[in-house]
Amino acid sequence: MINHFMKKSIGFLLLLVGPAIFAQTDQAKTATVNWLTFEQAVERSKTEKRKLFVDVYTDWCGWCKVMDKNTFADPTIAKILNEKYYPVKFNAEQREDVVFQGTTFKFIAQGNSGAHQLAAALLNNQLSYPTVTFMEEDYSGVYPIPGYRKPEEFHPLLIFFLANEHKKGGNAYADFLKTYQSPYGAQSVKQEGGR
Repeated sequence: MINHFMKKSIGFLLLLVGPAIFAQTDQAKTATVNWLTFEQAVERSKTEKRKLFVDVYTDWCGWCKVMDKNTFADPTIAKILNEKYYPVKFNAEQREDVVFQGTTFKFIAQGNSGAHQLAAALLNNQLSYPTVTFMEEDYSGVYPIPGYRKPEEFHPLLIFFLANEHKKGGNAYADFLKTYQSPYGAQSVKQEGGR
């Protein structure tokens, strides 16, 4: 009788605790970027200077969703974005105005869709998705990088901009990759010709 009662109790506990155990296992594989709005990132940068990282996306962009799932959910990537940058998620088709450095950026409708002026400014008028942009602490430089990147391809870009290697000119990215140490092992990194 006691044995039967214990079996039922253990079974009941597994029903309650089991999902939490499996959720913790899944969380170890994925992480969360603490995304900010553009305005929040600018406000925070007034008290602590950091580069801004802006993920410019649209709701209909399939590769944007893949990048969210595979790259931004990677624990190493999420940790760097959360601790070293102000990470911003910016919908290129958002309708709300954004005031930045005394300029009001608006959504400009074109046919059935359109684009936000701030997205165009962040991407140097090259609207393609996904595109990520790195911005200097003082907003003096904007460095858009188009296309989907796996975590092992994306990590060196985060380190490259964080270490200000992009300011060296010439073949700075190719030179940087010669000494870059990947936390992902010997997986290949896509060369970005001169970036």
